Amino acid sequence: MRPGLRVILLGTGTPNAEPDRSGPSVAVVAGDKVYLVDFGPGVVRRAVAAGLDVTGLDTALVTHLHSDHTAGYPDLVLTPWTLGREKPLRVYGPRGLAAMTGNILAAYAEDVRERLEGPEPANSTGHRVEAREIEPGVVLRDDGIEIEAFGVDHGSWPAFGYKFTAWDRTVVVSGDTAPCALLVEKARGCDLLVHEVYSAAGLEKRPPEWRSYHRKMHTSAVELGEIARKSRPRLLVPYHQLRWGATEEELLGEIRAGYDGEVVSGRDLDVF
Repeated sequence: MRPGLRVILLGTGTPNAEPDRSGPSVAVVAGDKVYLVDFGPGVVRRAVAAGLDVTGLDTALVTHLHSDHTAGYPDLVLTPWTLGREKPLRVYGPRGLAAMTGNILAAYAEDVRERLEGPEPANSTGHRVEAREIEPGVVLRDDGIEIEAFGVDHGSWPAFGYKFTAWDRTVVVSGDTAPCALLVEKARGCDLLVHEVYSAAGLEKRPPEWRSYHRKMHTSAVELGEIARKSRPRLLVPYHQLRWGATEEELLGEIRAGYDGEVVSGRDLDVF
């Protein structure tokens, strides 16, 4: 039988430096193939903690270029290579990805030169990166897995959510977004929806300028309950949680006020 999809939350954090939540990263795993959605701080070490072979981390998709979702990029480029990855890293994402990639490779050019020309037994391919700037639509078909990018609402630059369709299940990852009708459409009836969230009650403790920002750029737990009510995933998992003092149960209570389906608060290294 073909392997089914597993989802591992490598990081469920935000720009806030919480010690128990690494930067956002979701691993969608089919057999021994791993597809990363985002690579926040700590991504490679979290992959090791999840039992993944880091030399197999060779395909990633970026939702958008905010630093909390991309600060682990040099780590993803270099660490698996130094441990033996031979395949170039394939990365798919929005406009600006190619420039970011070029700048990172330039920053570490001396590291790469020393590893290749010095005594270290480094291969000559695993540090390379194939950065592909994408538009909405199917971006990858790979061993029975179809991955579709769709636009979400997260400010003035392009930002994507991703939908994974396999023979056994469908998984949707929101990335950062305000409430978005297209996401509701793409997530309708999916098996697993991994969606960002902030606590509506917690937001009231923030300064006015931050309240305005988050309402425009992100999704409250109350709004997420409405999104889930419309899309009816088999399981809803909130990640990228901004709580500002609200407890996990209070956050889930805000979601459940408008949604009676199954919801599990996402934590680092959870497996679904």
